[in-house]
Amino acid sequence: MKTSYSHLPEYAKNDLKQIVNLVQEKVPHCEMIILYESYARGTFVEYDERDEFGILTSFMSDYDLLVVTSNMDVQEVGHLLNTVDDKYYKRPDYQVPIQFINDDIEKLNSDLSERRYFYTGIKKQGIMLYDSGNYKLERARKLNFEEIREQAQEYFDEKFNYANDFLSGAKYYYGLEKYKMASFHLHQTCENYFYTLRLVHTLKNSKQHNLSKLLGSTHKYSPELQKIFPRNTKEEKRLFELLRLAYVEARYNSKFVVTKEDIDALFPKIERLRDITKQICQSQIETYRQMDS
Repeated sequence: MKTSYSHLPEYAKNDLKQIVNLVQEKVPHCEMIILYESYARGTFVEYDERDEFGILTSFMSDYDLLVVTSNMDVQEVGHLLNTVDDKYYKRPDYQVPIQFINDDIEKLNSDLSERRYFYTGIKKQGIMLYDSGNYKLERARKLNFEEIREQAQEYFDEKFNYANDFLSGAKYYYGLEKYKMASFHLHQTCENYFYTLRLVHTLKNSKQHNLSKLLGSTHKYSPELQKIFPRNTKEEKRLFELLRLAYVEARYNSKFVVTKEDIDALFPKIERLRDITKQICQSQIETYRQMDS
């Protein structure tokens, strides 16, 4: 893990020093403070303002920080970090929001050892801002097939059910004749079925909202996946493009039109995606089980 943040602007260096001091002041048994995501990678956005469909929006990156403790309940640590938030935001010169997550060192090392994708990503790209020196971060080890199966099952249960919840939301908005909101929920349904496929097969994932890229990264798991969204005709292309764009436009573009007929055409496709995802993933999880025996 990196320890230098010399690539950051002076205001960020000063902010992070003050945040580290505040965390140490408020949180006992603090063992590590790790900066991750955009400020660690050097891809942060200081301020971006744009007109999206007639609505002026702005965006700036957060300081994403993992606080690692020992001998403390994570909920208790969360409450203490809220007091750090309060003190930080009272500064008249603060510029960048902060987002804390916290974990126990034993749990963190267990997740690192088991190659949990979120934490291995933090270790790979993160910057250690503070280290008590009392503990070392575990190295990822080779998993046996039983461990792989357990993780795959866990990810399946989480993401597949999450997708099903979005599908229920789409049906709810369809019943209210709010077809744009239904299209957004159908986009999120697809996104999470694709996440399910990637996690079960690789135990890895990354944020991606572009359904074209998600489909492209998962269709190798079954030729049936490509058949769900054929784009051989103008109408097939239009329907998939509507679904792809719904992530942004259904929420922000007042001129984005989605009809009842559009949703009627998309529902059976997405239900087919649900069924194929379930079948493929359960088969892959069973393969892991057989390889372990």
